[in-house]
Amino acid sequence: MTLIKSISGIRGTIGGKAGDTLNPLDIVKFTSAYATLIRKTTTITSNRIVVGRDARISGEMVKNVVCGTLMGMGFDVVNIGLASTPTTEVAVTMEGACGGIILTASHNPRMWNALKLLNEKGEFLDKAQGEEVLRIAEAEDFEYADVDHLGKYIEDDTYDQKHIDMVLGLDLVDVEAIKKANFRVAFDAVNSVGGIILPKLFEQLGVKQVTGLYTEPTGDFQHNPEPLEKNLGDIKALMQKGGQDIGFVVDPDVDRLALFCEDGTMYGEEYTLVTVADYILQHTPGNTVSNLSSTRALRDVTNKYAGCKYTAAAVGEVNVVTMMRQTNAVIGGEGNGGVIYPAAHSGRDALVGIALILTYLAKKGMKTSELRATYPPYFIAKNRIDLTPDTDVDAILVKVKEMYSNEQVTDIDGVKIDFPDKWVHLRKSNTEPIIRVYSEASTMEAADEIGKKVMDVVYSMTK
Repeated sequence: MTLIKSISGIRGTIGGKAGDTLNPLDIVKFTSAYATLIRKTTTITSNRIVVGRDARISGEMVKNVVCGTLMGMGFDVVNIGLASTPTTEVAVTMEGACGGIILTASHNPRMWNALKLLNEKGEFLDKAQGEEVLRIAEAEDFEYADVDHLGKYIEDDTYDQKHIDMVLGLDLVDVEAIKKANFRVAFDAVNSVGGIILPKLFEQLGVKQVTGLYTEPTGDFQHNPEPLEKNLGDIKALMQKGGQDIGFVVDPDVDRLALFCEDGTMYGEEYTLVTVADYILQHTPGNTVSNLSSTRALRDVTNKYAGCKYTAAAVGEVNVVTMMRQTNAVIGGEGNGGVIYPAAHSGRDALVGIALILTYLAKKGMKTSELRATYPPYFIAKNRIDLTPDTDVDAILVKVKEMYSNEQVTDIDGVKIDFPDKWVHLRKSNTEPIIRVYSEASTMEAADEIGKKVMDVVYSMTK
């Protein structure tokens, strides 16, 4: 089975039998359930739902099914076409819509697709709303509109530019400084919508020399689309040849941002948010938030500024956004290259990250590698513990918490153990019997060592 239903949406591989994969029947059921929830909960009277999609091969088919279903539920559909996730989020509020659906499987391979569900604020549904969508879908507790109340279909291709205009209008984006810096920029758009919107962004930021890799939005990804160093050999080789000042890499829906230095070394996906936060806090001091599995470097940078406080949230964008609201954070996000800047909107946005980082580099007058060297060096190791289906994972995590009670322990999302100079975070998977183990220290060897030490503790409990 490769159909995964969760509170954040539905995703799976294309083709196969209903109930096992992402197919038209399940798309109809889930879209109908989402429309039913929106009808019950929205405070917006526009009767519109925005639909945007990345460039996946299956995108046209999925879009047609989703749009037709929404119309059958009585909603007017505003199809913004090939668009990034943050563009779709922005379009929901600009359009005054009741919600939005993003058709993207993010960093998953080409055979996957997904429906990501937004509320009227252009933000992902919370846990309670997501669970209600799952309940409605399972019970098929929805009713379609009669012939006199079917929804209308509207196409609007203006939102890329509206999104760029919003980014350019941010107080801390300095287009003149970027123009004067004469940056030479390379980017990898992995054959998706980044190849459409990023060239427009670079041009309007005044970047004269731009080299793009995999810019044709075919959906036939030329490498694994997750922006990790092991998948990015081509842009790394390009940067190593010289002649570039910085390299940017996005995932297929352009909400994650990874960087390369001018010498071909990877800046570190974890440090995208750290760098943006450093710039933001110099001008608008305030609080910061990232998830429990993100680098400690954000905490360190935050503590440099008087009166600023760092807070950790449970993993998941909706949890980070919720914590940012609770703490009035001025910047936040996730260590996977996800920058959330509330002055723009409350969603991960690679365009915002690019504009702020180029501004900061221009004002600092430093090479990208020199800027990276100003931040604390941390390394994150990622491991997993495979268990049997009958293992009581929750009981194991409780025991781990008890064993390390002399350390600083956080249990809002699994168990995170903070040692003075390193940390380990254990989280159970919601879809398979495994525990994910992330650990961070000042060297990769030390990070892996402490992670495996805690893993051995878990293994000893399962014997």
